[in-house]
Amino acid sequence: MSRETLLSDAVEHFAKNGIGDASLRSIAQAVGTSHRMLIYHFGSREGLLAEVVRTVEQQQRDLLAEITETDRPLAEQNELFWRRVTEATLIYGPLFFELSAHAMQDLPHTEALKADLINVWLPPLTELCVRAGIPPDEAPAYARLGLAAARGLLFDLLLTGDQAAVDEATALLNRLFTPAR
Repeated sequence: MSRETLLSDAVEHFAKNGIGDASLRSIAQAVGTSHRMLIYHFGSREGLLAEVVRTVEQQQRDLLAEITETDRPLAEQNELFWRRVTEATLIYGPLFFELSAHAMQDLPHTEALKADLINVWLPPLTELCVRAGIPPDEAPAYARLGLAAARGLLFDLLLTGDQAAVDEATALLNRLFTPAR
């Protein structure tokens, strides 16, 4: 099996079964390969999990691009994107935050992931802020703030399970990002 196939199968497996504390051997068995093959392609269990997070993050950026290319009103785009991101967070969020902590500690298996956690999100979010009416010179700061606030709200959702309160805070955040016209 190719690296791409193994990664795709692992993402699909985790989407159906959650992450939990699955061993590399149990992950290998679930995706129809050997733990040695996973080590060959990803270095370790943690390396595989980091690649799963990178893949899911890319899927979210692809979703953002897809949604923002539609003719839907901006508020509807935001709502749809938020709904889909929260669905993914309920599956992959604990892994995302665990590996984000690993990246903060500069653990070797997160080197590639670390580059994808913030900087690759800023250009599309900056563009979205400009489209929402935020002055271009202020849009990068708004994009960074929006990313940080959204991640904080996703963290809140995972810890509290209070979807209604998190959605209410998200609606407030969206209003704060809509300049008075």
